[in-house]
Amino acid sequence: MTSEHLFEFDKSFNCPIIGTDEAGRGPAAGGVYAAAVCFEEVTQGLINDLAILNDSKKLSAKKRESIFDTIKNNTRNKIVCVEVEEIEKINILNSSLKAMNIACSGIIQDPETLVLVDGNKLIKNFEYNQQFVIKGDSKSASIAAASILAKVSRDRYMQQLHDEFPMYNWAKNAGYLTKEHLDAINKYGLCKYHRPSFLKKHFALLTN
Repeated sequence: MTSEHLFEFDKSFNCPIIGTDEAGRGPAAGGVYAAAVCFEEVTQGLINDLAILNDSKKLSAKKRESIFDTIKNNTRNKIVCVEVEEIEKINILNSSLKAMNIACSGIIQDPETLVLVDGNKLIKNFEYNQQFVIKGDSKSASIAAASILAKVSRDRYMQQLHDEFPMYNWAKNAGYLTKEHLDAINKYGLCKYHRPSFLKKHFALLTN
């Protein structure tokens, strides 16, 4: 689907649209990010500048980085991180939805705004109009843009954590439980950025 189709999808709702998506639900280390994006004015020039706009998972890191600033500078947006301590308290799904809630609430200006939420869950305790869109990051320009802001921001954050704890190689695995990451956990143990609840099964296997 071209970027023009993504923008047409948002336009079809005939109301102000905010798209939201998260990055970092699956990894066993680091916080979870969410972004909210509202394209206030869509010109043909902007559509052309965002010709590669798509689900962040379908773009290389280099391509995501190449349009990050264009999205940031041409939208109303907010990026939020919910850290590990909160994830361990309220679980990863609730943490993801909380990050989306904060991000979206932070940029809504018109009460008629419709928030398009990527996935199959609605944001909890959210006072504005919302609708979930399954695989929305490949259908909606606003959700696709939010997915890129969230993903790039989290990748940069994991690079910072990597610099602090290079033995886990988070710059490469972004906190996912690759064999390399698991081997490093077995050797060095957990650090303050790990999500212990994500590793219960791994440690149970080691002790059986």
